[in-house]
Amino acid sequence: QLQLVESGGGLVQPGGSLRLSCAASGFTLDYYTIGWFRQAPGKEREGVLCISSSGSSINYADTVKGRFTISRDNAKNTVYLQMNNLKPEDTAAYYCAATKFGLCVLSPPRYDYWGQGTQVIVSS
Repeated sequence: QLQLVESGGGLVQPGGSLRLSCAASGFTLDYYTIGWFRQAPGKEREGVLCISSSGSSINYADTVKGRFTISRDNAKNTVYLQMNNLKPEDTAAYYCAATKFGLCVLSPPRYDYWGQGTQVIVSS
Protein backbone atom coordinates (compact mmCIF):
# COMPACT_ATOMS: atom_id res chain seq x y z
CA GLN A 1 0.00 0.00 0.00
CA LEU A 2 1.43 3.33 -1.07
CA GLN A 3 1.34 5.83 1.75
CA LEU A 4 2.71 9.25 2.63
CA VAL A 5 2.71 10.43 6.23
CA GLU A 6 3.42 13.99 7.26
CA SER A 7 4.61 14.99 10.71
CA GLY A 8 6.14 17.95 12.50
CA GLY A 9 3.26 20.40 12.50
CA GLY A 10 2.23 22.39 15.53
CA LEU A 11 1.79 25.80 17.07
CA VAL A 12 4.62 28.28 16.63
CA GLN A 13 5.02 31.99 17.24
CA PRO A 14 5.55 34.42 14.37
CA GLY A 15 9.20 34.39 13.38
CA GLY A 16 9.65 30.85 14.56
CA SER A 17 10.60 27.71 12.66
CA LEU A 18 9.24 24.25 12.04
CA ARG A 19 10.46 21.28 10.06
CA LEU A 20 7.86 19.05 8.46
CA SER A 21 8.64 15.52 7.41
CA CYS A 22 7.04 13.43 4.71
CA ALA A 23 7.77 9.73 5.06
CA ALA A 24 6.84 7.23 2.39
CA SER A 25 5.93 3.60 2.81
CA GLY A 26 5.10 1.03 0.19
CA PHE A 27 7.19 2.76 -2.45
CA THR A 28 10.55 4.43 -2.94
CA LEU A 29 10.60 8.18 -3.15
CA ASP A 30 13.77 8.18 -5.26
CA TYR A 31 11.79 8.08 -8.48
CA TYR A 32 9.16 10.63 -7.58
CA THR A 33 8.84 14.37 -7.68
CA ILE A 34 7.62 15.50 -4.26
CA GLY A 35 5.54 18.56 -3.59
CA TRP A 36 4.41 20.34 -0.47
CA PHE A 37 1.03 22.01 -0.55
CA ARG A 38 -1.06 23.85 1.98
CA GLN A 39 -4.68 24.68 2.47
CA ALA A 40 -6.06 27.29 4.81
CA PRO A 41 -9.73 27.25 5.86
CA GLY A 42 -11.93 28.58 3.09
CA LYS A 43 -9.09 28.70 0.58
CA GLU A 44 -7.96 26.52 -2.27
CA ARG A 45 -5.01 24.19 -1.90
CA GLU A 46 -1.85 25.92 -3.07
CA GLY A 47 1.60 24.71 -3.95
CA VAL A 48 4.44 25.69 -1.64
CA LEU A 49 7.55 23.88 -2.83
CA CYS A 50 8.48 20.89 -4.91
CA ILE A 51 11.64 18.95 -5.59
CA SER A 52 12.32 16.69 -8.54
CA SER A 53 13.32 13.07 -8.10
CA SER A 54 16.97 13.88 -8.73
CA GLY A 55 16.88 16.91 -6.48
CA SER A 56 18.21 19.05 -9.28
CA SER A 57 15.02 21.04 -9.75
CA ILE A 58 13.25 22.94 -6.99
CA ASN A 59 10.29 25.24 -7.45
CA TYR A 60 9.07 27.76 -4.86
CA ALA A 61 5.90 29.71 -4.42
CA ASP A 62 6.72 33.43 -4.25
CA THR A 63 5.16 33.67 -0.81
CA VAL A 64 7.77 31.36 0.74
CA LYS A 65 10.94 32.22 -1.16
CA GLY A 66 13.78 32.95 1.19
CA ARG A 67 11.95 31.37 4.13
CA PHE A 68 11.15 27.75 3.23
CA THR A 69 13.46 25.10 1.89
CA ILE A 70 12.92 21.53 0.77
CA SER A 71 15.28 18.62 0.94
CA ARG A 72 15.13 14.90 0.51
CA ASP A 73 16.90 12.01 2.19
CA ASN A 74 16.38 9.07 -0.10
CA ALA A 75 18.12 6.74 2.32
CA LYS A 76 15.36 7.48 4.83
CA ASN A 77 12.68 7.66 2.15
CA THR A 78 11.74 11.04 3.55
CA VAL A 79 11.35 14.60 2.28
CA TYR A 80 11.58 17.60 4.57
CA LEU A 81 10.12 21.07 4.51
CA GLN A 82 12.08 23.54 6.61
CA MET A 83 10.02 26.60 7.40
CA ASN A 84 11.73 29.64 8.89
CA ASN A 85 10.48 33.11 9.78
CA LEU A 86 6.94 31.84 9.90
CA LYS A 87 4.09 34.30 9.52
CA PRO A 88 0.44 34.08 10.60
CA GLU A 89 -0.53 33.76 6.93
CA ASP A 90 1.43 30.49 6.79
CA THR A 91 -1.23 28.93 9.00
CA ALA A 92 -2.71 25.99 7.11
CA ALA A 93 -2.87 22.25 6.81
CA TYR A 94 0.28 21.12 5.01
CA TYR A 95 0.29 18.15 2.68
CA CYS A 96 3.02 16.32 0.85
CA ALA A 97 2.33 14.63 -2.45
CA ALA A 98 4.19 12.48 -4.94
CA THR A 99 4.15 12.20 -8.71
CA LYS A 100 6.17 10.39 -11.33
CA PHE A 101 5.82 13.44 -13.52
CA GLY A 102 9.41 14.50 -14.06
CA LEU A 103 8.94 18.23 -13.88
CA CYS A 104 8.68 19.96 -10.54
CA VAL A 105 5.39 21.83 -10.76
CA LEU A 106 3.16 23.29 -8.08
CA SER A 107 -0.08 22.05 -9.57
CA PRO A 108 -2.09 19.70 -7.33
CA PRO A 109 -3.71 17.76 -10.19
CA ARG A 110 -0.25 16.60 -11.29
CA TYR A 111 0.21 14.61 -8.10
CA ASP A 112 -1.02 11.08 -7.63
CA TYR A 113 -0.38 10.27 -3.99
CA TRP A 114 -1.19 12.44 -1.01
CA GLY A 115 -0.59 12.36 2.71
CA GLN A 116 -3.26 13.12 5.29
CA GLY A 117 -1.80 16.50 6.22
CA THR A 118 -0.31 18.11 9.29
CA GLN A 119 -1.58 21.33 10.84
CA VAL A 120 0.63 24.38 11.22
CA ILE A 121 -0.61 27.30 13.30
CA VAL A 122 1.41 30.49 13.50
CA SER A 123 0.14 32.67 16.26
CA SER A 124 1.32 34.67 19.24
